[in-house]
Parts: sequence; C-alpha cells; structure tokens
Amino acid sequence: MKYHFKYKKAKEGGYWAQCVEISGCITQGDTMDELQVNMEDALNTMLDEPGESKLVFELPHAIVRGRNILKVAVRPNVAFAFLLRQVRLRAGVTQTKAAKMLGFKNIYSYQRLESARNTNPRLDLIVRVKAVFPDFDLEMIVSDARHDRAG
Repeated sequence: MKYHFKYKKAKEGGYWAQCVEISGCITQGDTMDELQVNMEDALNTMLDEPGESKLVFELPHAIVRGRNILKVAVRPNVAFAFLLRQVRLRAGVTQTKAAKMLGFKNIYSYQRLESARNTNPRLDLIVRVKAVFPDFDLEMIVSDARHDRAG
C-alpha cells in the first residue's frame, strides 16, 4: 500500500511534503533522502492510530497526477492493522464483537491485531479475518511488496 506525497523545495533550504490523501500528514527534511525517511515515518505514525480511535483515514488513490509526487510505502504491519481497523469501523463492529466473530476468548487478543507494534497474524488467522470481513483487501498489503521486488 502506497500513499502519495507532494513535495516542494523550501525557500530557506530543505524540502517539505504533504500527503495527498491524508490531511495533516506533513513533514520536512534538509535533503531528499531525509525527506523520504521522514515521509515514511510520518505516514506510518499517522496510520498507526490507537485501536479505540474512530478515525477512518482515506485509502490511497490508485493514481495521483501532478508534479513533484512521490509514492511512500506503508509498512506491512501498519497496513494490516490499519486495514483491519478500517474494515471493522466501516462495518460498524466493535472490537469486542470482532473478537467474538474471530473466535478470540478475549478482546485483548483481537486488539493486538489492530496494533502495528503487536500484529503478526498467522496464515489461518488471516483466512478467518477475510471470512469475517470479506472487504478486507489483503492484496493492498502484498501487491506493492511484490512490485517492489520485481523492480
């Protein structure tokens, strides 16, 4: 999953960038390399919202046209937690209900899935997530990684 940032050279030196899809996701850097690192950090921090948050950020656009646009990847653990939270909130399901639907004995096991720091689902759990939440788009997480390796 990749979001788009529009960047500009600052008059006083360095660069600044703003995410096209997520209002308020802004960063800066003295060099383009530093800006790239800061964009990735800002994006992943923004998307790693606490599980109890009701924020639903926009998903990335397939194509953004314009000058000075850079694609910035979301880390897979952040993408998984973010997409799960998104699909749960859009379905109007609480974390407690999601935990029950997925067969967890307690809410804490489910909450780990919505935390990028703690999520590391096994394949059988990913299959259950997809069965419970058919709109969960696993392809969004794996497609960019596949394209990045291919060159």
